Amino acid sequence: MTTLKESLIQTTCAYCGVGCGVDVALTDNQPSLLEGMPEHPANYGRLCVKGTHLLDTISNDNRLTAPEINNKQVSWSEASHYVASEFGKIIAEHGPDAVAFYVSGQLLTEDYYIANKLMKGYIGSANIDTNSRLCMSSAVAGYKRAFGEDVVPCDYEDLEHTELLILIGSNAAWTHPVLYQRIARAKRMNPNMKVVVIDPRRTDSAELADRFLQIKPGTDAALYNGLLRYLADNQQLDNDFIEQHCDDFASALAAVQPWTIAAVARYCELDTHLLSQFYSEFANSASAISFYSMGINQSTSGVDKCNAIINAHLASGKLLKKGSGPFSITGQPNAMGGREVGGLANQLAAHLEINNVQHQSLVKRFWQSPTIATQEGAKALDMFDAIRDGKIKAVWIMGTNPMVSLPNTHEIAKALTACELVVVSDCVASNDTLEYAHVKLPSTGWGEKEGTVTNSERRISRQRAIIAPFAEAKNDWQILCDVAKKMGFNGFDFTQPSEIFDEWARLTSFENNGTRQLNLSALVGMSTRKYNALRPIQWPCIANDSYQYGQVFSQNQFSTANKKARFIAITPQLPKQVTSTEYPLVMNSGRIRDQWHTMTRTGKSATLSSHITRPYIEIHPQDASQLGINNDDLVQAISKVGDVIANAKVTDSLRAGECFMPIHWNQQFASSANVGKLYATIADPISGQPETKFTAIKLLPVTFSQYMNVFVAKQCSCHANVTSHSDYWLKVNASNCSQYQLAFNDAVPDILHWCQQISGIKGQWSGFYEGTTQRIQCIANGRLVFVAMISDTQVTTSIEWINHLFSEPALNFTQLQSLLTATPDEEFSQGRQICSCFKVREKPIIDAIKAGTHRVDELGQQLKCGTNCGSCKTELSQLIKRHALAKGQQIDVLITV
Repeated sequence: MTTLKESLIQTTCAYCGVGCGVDVALTDNQPSLLEGMPEHPANYGRLCVKGTHLLDTISNDNRLTAPEINNKQVSWSEASHYVASEFGKIIAEHGPDAVAFYVSGQLLTEDYYIANKLMKGYIGSANIDTNSRLCMSSAVAGYKRAFGEDVVPCDYEDLEHTELLILIGSNAAWTHPVLYQRIARAKRMNPNMKVVVIDPRRTDSAELADRFLQIKPGTDAALYNGLLRYLADNQQLDNDFIEQHCDDFASALAAVQPWTIAAVARYCELDTHLLSQFYSEFANSASAISFYSMGINQSTSGVDKCNAIINAHLASGKLLKKGSGPFSITGQPNAMGGREVGGLANQLAAHLEINNVQHQSLVKRFWQSPTIATQEGAKALDMFDAIRDGKIKAVWIMGTNPMVSLPNTHEIAKALTACELVVVSDCVASNDTLEYAHVKLPSTGWGEKEGTVTNSERRISRQRAIIAPFAEAKNDWQILCDVAKKMGFNGFDFTQPSEIFDEWARLTSFENNGTRQLNLSALVGMSTRKYNALRPIQWPCIANDSYQYGQVFSQNQFSTANKKARFIAITPQLPKQVTSTEYPLVMNSGRIRDQWHTMTRTGKSATLSSHITRPYIEIHPQDASQLGINNDDLVQAISKVGDVIANAKVTDSLRAGECFMPIHWNQQFASSANVGKLYATIADPISGQPETKFTAIKLLPVTFSQYMNVFVAKQCSCHANVTSHSDYWLKVNASNCSQYQLAFNDAVPDILHWCQQISGIKGQWSGFYEGTTQRIQCIANGRLVFVAMISDTQVTTSIEWINHLFSEPALNFTQLQSLLTATPDEEFSQGRQICSCFKVREKPIIDAIKAGTHRVDELGQQLKCGTNCGSCKTELSQLIKRHALAKGQQIDVLITV
């Protein structure tokens, strides 16, 4: 009898900045079960739906198997030599600023550290920037202006001990679900805890709110300026703290004098009474947290918004105390780690300043490097402008997809087309950016990597490999070290990530002397065994001073020259892009619950793709009525720089005159749904972070002559044929098939022949024709392999039903008839999926509510929805409110954790 070998590996989730611990059980060295790590301080066993389904995303489809130069496979030796040689030639002819790295918050700290060391200490340029520029750089600049250092002064326990939690510019219910669940639990345990949600959209996060302020987009700085004035007018200032520990209060106070409650209410388009209540709650709460994210940062005045928030906390003394502080929440799993090691173009490593001569000397001496960058490099938007203009002639892109994530996609395409050398390291074989690569380098993905990440509360966690690297994939730090050595540089003879981490930890303490909060001296000198066993730990972690583990700014001493925090005088500014008669609507953008970034991982998961199956544009009913747009219609959004097409979602969750579109879809999944196409290249002048929450658009209905729903078995490779022969297309992955929603300007004359040609499938073809409605299917070797449903109006069909039919070894007569008549089995006619974990759909939930179940936990007891990861609880709450109230019933919505 063979005994199965069971083991457990603890690692960290690959998604947002919460940094959840993950337990992965292995059976005979293969991942068999994934759960939240019960003892990890970030999540205590909780996982959101994306984290829960991580194992769904580690398949090896769409992976590079070996390095490629000009689409020809080569050896690693040849590839690294080529990159080193080409970079060397360009540097020799044009100087170090002619090359650039564009890196990612998906990299581990060890990868980030090597990239930064190579570029700034050996090549001698600061042209290394990161996609964290797009999400966190305004928060970084705000903290540095106020505290002298990029230090988040809060932790997750503060969220559970505050009297007042303000979510501003954050839909945490969908973007940081585990923290949202911790907040929901804290609120149940302390009913006196108040939650205020401030957002132009009524998002799922508002389900927990005691007060919702539907603010005019871009007016957040005025809101907090008004709060500062209110505190001063009502004798709610912490004068001792201001006098002893702060500078420049008088100028900040003078700047807020115009911002009376009435003035703020007019500017922000808020009810005066609601605004007064919010200000009063902040003033009279013993503790308060402002929890902010992309809605604040992604703005042409994002840094000022951050500092307006920080000003209110400094003035009230509501920081560096349990349950208080300005808490910027990170978007990516290692954006914080990247900031620490100098992954941004305007910083050196270890929170040292790039334009400070002493800091330059310190880093150069520590690295014993031949040179050091002495001025900031090109930030992300400037970098691609410089590439387009020929100033930067070679770029190495690592673990990110700028053709989707950066604004003004047409200009990014121009830049990459014009660039002499584009090197891309990634864990996929194809994406929007790889199409422009001269050199493609296969790097490891989540599940294959070894190293560390730092989450939003400054907690360092180990990421551990659970499977071997696919084919010839290498870790990013290994690829970088190989190239560095072939460029003739010393200092890159690392053989494992523990050695890199040790050097990095030593740099944080080198000549620190208490001047920087970032200090990992207690972690210096760890053996590889201790590194491998490292438990989650917050910095600072200072040798021989365990009391200071995780404690920042002790005794209210900040990282400025005089140890005092700085107030910043703020003059609020509206977005630079403005609406007009031609472009009368505002487009906002953001994330959805079950997808991540450009869907490289989550798009592989049939479960994650089933919650929201297609891109959409939210539009207010008033605007939809004026434009003649109905729910689910295809619409085109057009700005001055680009256009997209998606389905309309008519909703009153946003303000009239405003729209919203998710960020995730790209040309791997849709013909024209990359919202980045709509945004111009406009950024905050301090942080360089682009404005991607506000642009002016117009909306137009889009009609086609013919619509088609095509389902193709997974083993059939016809993506290029399907997409190239349609005028509009959308792809959705399921477990057994791929769905294509297609549209044509001119109707296809011979549908059966067209289907046979684009699929290339040999089998038994049959069809059903009724006027303009047609249905075609193909059976091969007894199994369903192809289905097409055609009409002159949009075709909607349950992908779960068709996917189920593809899994059948042979279809019976009833199934064949239901397929030809497009009549799904009853179990697949239950509405949209609400709970991804247990595949609970909308209709049975509504039926239970109408029958008298008016609590989220009771729905879970009946239907299991919301009882695993909890990500769907806010939607369950919304359904209870909507359908119980529709019958005039009394309801008691309870979100439990």
